[in-house]
Amino acid sequence: MKDFFSWCQRYLSFTLVAALVVGALVLFFNENSVLRTVEQERRIAELKAAIKDATDTLEHYRALNMSLRNDRETMERIVREQYHMQQTDEDVYIFK
Repeated sequence: MKDFFSWCQRYLSFTLVAALVVGALVLFFNENSVLRTVEQERRIAELKAAIKDATDTLEHYRALNMSLRNDRETMERIVREQYHMQQTDEDVYIFK
């Protein structure tokens, strides 16, 4: 135990301890801590992935909308498949 106290007196000074405490406060316990920065970077990556998925979906529906405007056959096919509509002179059978 005496050796520990002599080592502390030799190598630890007030300024070193104060610098270590301030460094720990700055790195881990403030508003812009390292842990919070890592968490925010992870959240940014998740949000970028969600934006990419939403953009891909948006492009798909824009292309579908454009084909519905310009191509009557596509519009008729989608209306028949999804909404089970029919013309007046035909019968439609739905199998599940």
